[in-house]
Amino acid sequence: MRTRIRRMNATKPPSELPALLQALSDKADRLALRHAELQRINALLDERVRQLEAERDALRQRLGEARARVDHLLARLDTPPAAAKPDLPA
Repeated sequence: MRTRIRRMNATKPPSELPALLQALSDKADRLALRHAELQRINALLDERVRQLEAERDALRQRLGEARARVDHLLARLDTPPAAAKPDLPA
């Protein structure tokens, strides 16, 4: 939600000045609260990103290990067994 900043009209009577200053002060307070809230949210999001990156790295590590095991098993399938005996004529 965006609000436009109204320019102070120099023709406004001085009696309206305290109300304008109070409104400005209220807006500044809301802005400061919103800023603090966004900082907290950003910190939470940064922490979540770090958690997800760690999880991704762990999953990549596990994937690499699984690939190595599969490659090892495939290599064993391709290698003829050393104890295999040729068929002898009967």
